[in-house]
Amino acid sequence: MKKILMFAMVASLAIFTACNKDDETFEVPAITLPAAVSAEIGNSVDLTFAFTADGGFKSSSVSATNGTAVVKTNGTAGSKSGSVVVTFTAGTQVGAGSVVLTITDNENQTTTGTGVISVLEEQLIFNIDGNITQNTTWETGKVYVLKTRVAVVSGVTLTIKEGVIIKGEAGTGANATALLVARGGKLMAEGTASSPIIFTSVADEIMPGEVASPNLDPTLNGLWGGLLILGNAPISADAASVQIEGIPPSDQNGLYGGTDAADNSGVIKYISIRHGGANIGEGNEINGLTLGGVGSGTTIENVEVISNQDDGIEFFGGTVNVKNAILWNIGDDAVDTDQSWAGTLDNFIVANTGDECFELDGPEGAMVAKHTIKNGTVYALDADGLVDNDANSNVDMMNVYFRDIKAGQDFDQVPTDYTCSFQNLQATLPDGTALADFFKDGSDAFVTAVTSGNNTVGADFSKFAGWSWAHAVLTAK
Repeated sequence: MKKILMFAMVASLAIFTACNKDDETFEVPAITLPAAVSAEIGNSVDLTFAFTADGGFKSSSVSATNGTAVVKTNGTAGSKSGSVVVTFTAGTQVGAGSVVLTITDNENQTTTGTGVISVLEEQLIFNIDGNITQNTTWETGKVYVLKTRVAVVSGVTLTIKEGVIIKGEAGTGANATALLVARGGKLMAEGTASSPIIFTSVADEIMPGEVASPNLDPTLNGLWGGLLILGNAPISADAASVQIEGIPPSDQNGLYGGTDAADNSGVIKYISIRHGGANIGEGNEINGLTLGGVGSGTTIENVEVISNQDDGIEFFGGTVNVKNAILWNIGDDAVDTDQSWAGTLDNFIVANTGDECFELDGPEGAMVAKHTIKNGTVYALDADGLVDNDANSNVDMMNVYFRDIKAGQDFDQVPTDYTCSFQNLQATLPDGTALADFFKDGSDAFVTAVTSGNNTVGADFSKFAGWSWAHAVLTAK
């Protein structure tokens, strides 16, 4: 009898326990809402919803107004608490937007929570007023205004997407605006033939999608500074590294030169630099594109400099190669080489410089190297001279065509300190003149006179079509 009674008690306890388990209730999930956020039209923002789920997390779903939303990070299955991260992409209307998140637990109980977003008008113009000290990207369709001299410091990369416009504020002396890539820094400025990157002045009303300025004449210069790229490649100077011209000595980001011939300062493609060359001191202007100790690991292709008060491109040593360059309305020298630059300039157009079309200087220190200039067309026009060599210039020049030559312009001397090569140069001369009137010191021996339109050497103009402001003007000449 006792055994029967005991069995009955155990059975009753089991039934009671089972009934309690079946009757157990779980609280409905709860959501803690994120703080209100904002997003510009077309841009995305993440919202984090914290939750509790007494019955264990099962799933989530999301919807949105004035934009779209997707779950970026879901809750953990069966967890009693956690978070769900939702990415909201703003629509096209300025105003209020929302994200509605629904949480379901393992008991199929649900709850919803609504996050609030303000959709703002897209910002198109950004002011840059300090050095770039962390990896940064400038986005397509935007305008970036240099309020001061801006340096991309060592170890940092600035990426400029296609179609970006950079505008420099007016300023002289220490207040001259410029973009400087310091040794160890990188510039990844990769425009395209249909969407070039343009550096210009704040006075220029050009906006993304345009190539020609709608308001500035292509002869205006000195309105801002320019672009300077500095590297660790060898230079021929009185020290292994020196301060670049155009940057005050107080700014150590202006040092260039080193021992790494293959140094990499980034990629520069399809860029146009306009209206620059601001003066920072007596006779000390900024070039359109300054390349100081830049190494061969750097890619520079499809570059245009228009109306710079100082030189168009100036090389200070280094080993970098430049391909497809156009230099138009330059106030000083179109191409200036110094300190034993050891690279190649290939396929170029020079048009209407204020001083020399080429100023080719020799080494200034113990290191000696040679550079090559080839496949170019030179519109002499109002230039003071054609080629200015030193006795110690160290250059090979070939396949260059000179046209629109005027009295007083000349190739002034043949370098004597080093073995240089000048081959396949052609020139269209004014009526009644001879080669020796312009190509002095025996240089006429390696120049052939041709009539206009019958040159067989020169630049490949097709490389400049579409993206270059100068191309359309010069092809009409």
